[in-house]
Amino acid sequence: MVYQPAAGARDLLPLDVAQKRWIEDRLQQVFHRWGYHRIITSTLERMDTLMAGEAIQRHKVIQLQNGQDEELGLRPELTASIARTVVTRMAEATYPQRLYYNANVFRRNWEKRHNQQQEYYQAGVELLGADGLLANAEVLLLVANCLEALDLRGWQLILGEAGITKSLLDAFPANIKSEVRNAIANLDRVTLDTLPLSEELHQRARIMLDLRGNSADVLQKVSSLDLDADQQAAVNNLKSLVELLESEGKFSLILDLSLIQTIDYYTGIVFEVVSDTEGQALVLGRGGRYDRLLGLYHPQGQNIPGIGFELSIDDLYQVLASSQQLPQSIPASNWLVVPEDQNADAAAFAYAQKLRDSAHLVRVEMDLGGRDAEEIRNYARDRSIAQIAWINSDGTPTIEAVR
Repeated sequence: MVYQPAAGARDLLPLDVAQKRWIEDRLQQVFHRWGYHRIITSTLERMDTLMAGEAIQRHKVIQLQNGQDEELGLRPELTASIARTVVTRMAEATYPQRLYYNANVFRRNWEKRHNQQQEYYQAGVELLGADGLLANAEVLLLVANCLEALDLRGWQLILGEAGITKSLLDAFPANIKSEVRNAIANLDRVTLDTLPLSEELHQRARIMLDLRGNSADVLQKVSSLDLDADQQAAVNNLKSLVELLESEGKFSLILDLSLIQTIDYYTGIVFEVVSDTEGQALVLGRGGRYDRLLGLYHPQGQNIPGIGFELSIDDLYQVLASSQQLPQSIPASNWLVVPEDQNADAAAFAYAQKLRDSAHLVRVEMDLGGRDAEEIRNYARDRSIAQIAWINSDGTPTIEAVR
């Protein structure tokens, strides 16, 4: 019998881990420089936590059952779990809270392809207890800084505003609003044109579908609609954010007010990071503002503003793999310590520990016996080990450089 990983799962071999860590370490350094602190939440959560007030569809969660018939699931994303943790475990915290994570998530996939992936790795941040222009700008500029740290080229930021988009959809009849929403989200002009709408609403839907492109053009188009005071204020806030971001010149920005995320807890700006590699677009990360999510978990229902993003480690790896930036081999040991006979075993372990106690990281392997001197040298060459320390019974080393 051949044993394989569970369907949708995968194993990471040492080189895979080294490459994954290369990405994660650079992102973590950026998070630290911006004053963010790591949080680790439970992989297993109650279903009512994971679904975030129906914002996350039940069928996308891998569900489990415990002995008490309590509905549990594996987290499909981190934001809901962090929101639950902050309001229940950090009640006395001062705001803003700057938190980051680096973790695996699980999503049930219903596609019929064999062994479709269901476990993913993400890194991201949540900025809690702050709203307004500066908080939005911080998170978007932090995204840019992360991708700069990876020396990633050819990416764009697609920026939308969920509050504006949802309010524009309110003009459509309730019984057909979800169909209009889905057609716009999927840029499906054919379906949109076949929906039973008045000519005025068809025109509005077409305008919404075309609210994508150069920021000045999109802002002009949306301003041509009949906006109420709240909608106009949201457009003005978006305009201020775009002007601030474009003044920084950190990235290529596309404004897209047809951008609708599949997770439905966003209340303000939403965004995607898209890489255009050899003409193929790949979404590397996404995020947005969610000012009512924490209130779902707060004991008194208090709303606390929040904004965050996640970057897909798997997709970043896919883009970076062709650039030769990632490690191409696992780190080699610096030393191989060899006891010359059984009487030297204790002395060899002591010498190896002395090397490991260096102020700098020194990788030291012990030879575990059963090989002659030439086999030991061949092993060191195969593993790119720099030096062999032959230890005699009184602890005296003979150092040999491996060639």
